[in-house]
Formats: sequence, structure tokens, C-alpha cells
Amino acid sequence: MKFAYLGRTGMKVSRLCLGTMNFGPRTDEKEAFAIMDRALEAGVNFFDTANVYGRGDNGHSGWTEEIMGRWFAQGGGRREKVVLATKVYGDMNDENDGPNEPRGLSAYKIRRHIEGSLRRLQTDRIELYQMHHIERHAPWEEIWGAFEGLVDQGKAYYIGSSNFGARHLAYAQAAAEKRNFLGLVSEQHKYHLMCRLPELEVLPAAQELGLGVIPWSPLGGGLLSGNVLNPAGGGARSGQAAANLTETQRAQLEAYGKLCAELGESESNVALAWLLANPAVTAPIIGPRTLAQFEDTLRAVEIELSSEALVKLDEIFPGPGGEAPEAYAW
Repeated sequence: MKFAYLGRTGMKVSRLCLGTMNFGPRTDEKEAFAIMDRALEAGVNFFDTANVYGRGDNGHSGWTEEIMGRWFAQGGGRREKVVLATKVYGDMNDENDGPNEPRGLSAYKIRRHIEGSLRRLQTDRIELYQMHHIERHAPWEEIWGAFEGLVDQGKAYYIGSSNFGARHLAYAQAAAEKRNFLGLVSEQHKYHLMCRLPELEVLPAAQELGLGVIPWSPLGGGLLSGNVLNPAGGGARSGQAAANLTETQRAQLEAYGKLCAELGESESNVALAWLLANPAVTAPIIGPRTLAQFEDTLRAVEIELSSEALVKLDEIFPGPGGEAPEAYAW
């Protein structure tokens, strides 16, 4: 496994981040335990979750954190070896929160919800506590005041964001500087070969501010997995995704499949390797449902795409044309 500093911090994390959103609803506890054990064995020390993960038709918010907590409770240095990231913002369906339950980042919610996460995760601290979305009402004075308190208490070591626009990153850091607070150290963002809009502003802003970018959905919800054009190998979900493809997307995926075959690598791993080649990216989040899927992704960190391959990928999946404003102005 390879490692990188998380943004401008002195903390190192693995170049692949283990995403746990499937744990509970789609991956049972036994398989989840096996994946996490294998991740540590393979050198993956960066685990990402969220307080709302686990909810759905047959689940509940917090289920994923509960599974991880029981895994940590087994001991064996599991908790000590993991750089743990979770998130706050979403609705936890806690009737005790009353009108303060809906989504948001009030000081009230931040302080209450970290206690719930710590309890479910069976730990006393979270290395990276992330805002799951931007807050459009509470002022930064309130938000940073709450997070500073958690850092001072040792309940959180670093603060990150997710789904922020470039301007939100700038606002957050400007407010943090006024308080002499470190502020954000990372931004978790949707970014993959078929979604390159973040290259306009979010990625440049993150680099200039010293934030590590943690791409979520690096395979485009499975579109870049190689299964969409081969529904027999991917099941009903892939078949539905194939039916929804536009003619342009189908042509792109066909060309992509041919290129990956020429490279001798799986489509999933080429998509991950493309992200890893970007200096703005710290670690894409992989979300395996099975141990076999996790094993397959480990190859990605060893792939070094040639300049020719990168050019071909740009031709298949054109980006926005550079950074703003040059991408659309003189």
C-alpha cells in the first residue's frame, strides 16, 4: 500500500480509503468484518463512514457505525491502526431532537451527534470529522466554535468537508483563519471520469488551500466498473443502468472498455488509477460489497498510467477544458 499526507496535515493515510456505506444494508456483519480485517492486513488504514449510513427499507441510521464499533471492540489493535472518518449533518430520526433533527450543522446538532457516533463506534475520538454537506443557515462563527470545542476535547482531531463548492471552501477557511484555527483539511467530493466538473473550481481551490481531495463514487455508481455493458456479470442493477445510458455514454464506455483491454487492466482499476494520478487527490473511496471486490481494488495503487493512456482517457471522457476562468473565458 502507498500512503500520502492528508492535505497540509502531518497525518498519513492510505491511497485507498475504505468506504463502508454498504455495511449493513448490502453487506452483512460477518463479511464487513472480513473486509475490514483484510483492509488492515493490506495496509489500508483510512476508513470512511457517516452517522446516517445503514438507513433504508430494512435498516436504520447508525447501523454501519454500530457494525464498525463491534469490529473495533474485538481489540487486537484494530482501533489504533485505523484513521477513522465519519460525518455529521443528516437526519438521524432521533425523536428527542425535535425541531432540531432535520439536516444541518448547528452547534446543538454537532455536539449531540458526535456523542452518538462515538457511542456507536465504541471509541473516544474520531480522526477526521466531516461536514456531510454545506450549512446554509448557521454562521461560521457558530460552526467553527462547535468544532473547535471538539478538537480541544480530543473528540475530533481534524475537520473535513463533503459536497462543498469552491466558494464554500474559501468561506470556511477565511472564517477559520480569523479564529487562528486550522479549519478544513480535506474535501470529500463526487469526482470520476464521467463527472469532471470539479476540475473547474473545487480541485484547484482545494489544492491552493492545502486540502486533500477524497473522491466519492470513483466508479460513477458502477458505470465505470465494466459491468454495465455486460449485465450478465453485474446483475439487475447493471442491467437497469445499461438501459438508461445515452448513446454518447454507451459509445464512451465501449471505447473505455477497449482501452482498458489494451492496457491489460480492469475498468474499475483504471478508473481508480486515473484518480490517483491527479496530484489533488489523496485517496478515492472504494465501497466494496464483498471481500472479493475489495481484493480486486488493491491492484489500482500499483497502476501507473502512461501519458499516452491519460491522453486517450481525456479523449474518451473530455474534461471541462481546464480550470476556471480560462476554461470558458480568455
